[in-house]
Parts: sequence; structure tokens; C-alpha cells
Amino acid sequence: MRGGSAHIKAVILDLDGVIYRGRTPIPGAKETADWLARRGYGPYYLTNNSTRTREYYAEMLAGFGIHADAEHIVTSASLTARYFRDNGLLPATALVIGEEGLAEELRRAGVRVVRRRGKRPIQFVVVGMDRQFTYRKLHEAQQAVLAGAELIATNRDATYPVEGNVIPGGGSIVAAVATACEREPVLIGKPSARAGEAIVRYARVRPEEALMVGDRLETDILAGTRAGLRTCLVLTGISTEEEARAAPKEMRPDFILPSIADLTGLLDSAGGRGGRGR
Repeated sequence: MRGGSAHIKAVILDLDGVIYRGRTPIPGAKETADWLARRGYGPYYLTNNSTRTREYYAEMLAGFGIHADAEHIVTSASLTARYFRDNGLLPATALVIGEEGLAEELRRAGVRVVRRRGKRPIQFVVVGMDRQFTYRKLHEAQQAVLAGAELIATNRDATYPVEGNVIPGGGSIVAAVATACEREPVLIGKPSARAGEAIVRYARVRPEEALMVGDRLETDILAGTRAGLRTCLVLTGISTEEEARAAPKEMRPDFILPSIADLTGLLDSAGGRGGRGR
């Protein structure tokens, strides 16, 4: 594990399994978020869930008493939209297998979103979590990729934490499409380093001055490590302490805490102090 928590200036919080499970907030989440904001750590919120827009998540957090504007929230959908902009892929037509949050983020970036193949060529197939996934959608995606479209995955989370249980995640749908196409997708969300790199640029801090807090070793912690961030696993979501201690080095967190409620103690104990950020 790398060093203490001193010199951390920005904190990046996963949502599902860290701030809430399903519609139920994790005890202490509001108080910790308020403390981080007062101390100047941001905070920034990062989720692999592509089903909703950033504004939706801001409203959802507000319902828990947590203030966060859309500019401090990053989703795998908004990262996918950024991927199109940053790589000069516009204008583009994308067949989207996913929910309205993903479609809306792509439209805002200038992507022409379609749900079925038509006469116009399709350059990309973008796949995220879709709770109305059907065999027809699988067939549409397969045929578009086989005709030459590039396959893009918002994330590959196999499961999604809800109250007292887990449900199939977006990665389950991506796996079905990738199998049908016999192609591996371009991966946008965690564990790609893109999210962490985007946030540290926005926060104007060095990677080692940011702390990624998440509940999954193979996404949150691995993404943080790949982006050069400090990492912290909380035990209110998917991964366990035993799994963390036995994990490969790149998935081993710098810190392990019972929950987000313990984060303030970690940062205070080392005299860590947040920067002003942006």
C-alpha cells in the first residue's frame, strides 16, 4: 500500500455501493460529502452506470441531501460522449443499445442516435446497461458490427448492487453483444483510466493528489491505479476485504474502510487537506 493520505487534494467517489445501494443511501454518506465539500476536496462523483444523465444523478443526490452540480459528476455515458468529441469522430451515427441517459449524452455531443438499422450507414454500436434488452436488439447490434461498425462498451460491470442483492449489470449485455459479433469492444468506463484522467484535469491536481473511492476492485480500484491515483475500497458494495488483500497488485487498494462514513477519519488522521480545485 502506498503512503498515507496527506497531500490528497481531490476525492472521487463512486456512487452505487459507495453513496447508496439502489435507492437507499449508505449511512454517513451525506455527512461525509458535506465534510469533503467544506474542506475543498470537491468531491467528484463517478459512476459506470450509463442509464441516466448527469443532471439526473445531481437530482438524485439532492434527494439524499447531497449537493453536486452536473460538472462534478462523470458517468460512463458522459465519458462515451467525450470519447466521440476528443477523438474527432463527429459527425457519427451510432446504434445505441442502452437507456435514455446514454442516448441523451451522445445526442448532446452531436452523435446521431438510432435504435434500429436503416438505409444510412452506422459507424458505431454503443452498448450500455439496458433493462429492456431483447433478442431483436442483440441481432441489430450484431448485424451492424458485422457490416463494419465499431463496437463501444460504456462499461463491463457484470453486476449492479441494489438493496441486499445484485442484479445483472451493463457488462452482461456487452458480453452478449461481443459474443454475437465475435469482437472485443472499445471500453470507455472503469477500469479504463479515462475517467480518472478526465477528473484530475478538471480538478487541476496531479494524479497522486487524487483519491478514488469505490466498492469494486476490478473497476474502481483498477481504474484508479491505471490513472495513477490513490485508491480506497469501501466494504458496502461488491468486493470484500479478503478479496482486496488477495488481489493482484494493480487491484490492491491503498486503503480499506468499512464505509464512506470512515473516510473523514482517514483524511483527518494524516492531516490531509483539500485544494480549492475548480
